[in-house]
Amino acid sequence: MEALIKKAEAQFLKEEVSLPRVGDTVKVRIRIKEGEKERIQFFEGVVIALKGVGINKSIKVRKISHGVGVEKTVPVHSPAIVSVEILRKGRPRRAKLYYLRGRKGKLALKVRQDRKNISPKSKAKKSNQQEKRTEQKSADKQKPAEDKPSG
Repeated sequence: MEALIKKAEAQFLKEEVSLPRVGDTVKVRIRIKEGEKERIQFFEGVVIALKGVGINKSIKVRKISHGVGVEKTVPVHSPAIVSVEILRKGRPRRAKLYYLRGRKGKLALKVRQDRKNISPKSKAKKSNQQEKRTEQKSADKQKPAEDKPSG
């Protein structure tokens, strides 16, 4: 029975499918039919999940549109999908990136942060260093112009 199902599904599978991985930024081209007209719509975002096997394979793509998060589940082997283009590779440490839903702004699309968590001690140290720099700059501005070498 299982072989019969695989054989039936095989005729609907797309041959040239470049499957993105979780964390990749992709541009999906979707064929949209409006009345008698057909057009292609782009949906560019980060792949946050892969699901299914064979003909049921789908990807979940998330983007930020006008400050609002939008997710679209795209069946990879659907005839409505023209292509899935991988724009940038991501390096996540999770299989599902649902944690991106809670983020705001630019962080909502960053898959892997290079910065480590900053401890309160290092924050205080950095603020002290910044205060010293601003004091030095203001002291340099207050010095008379004669002391500065021209050049």
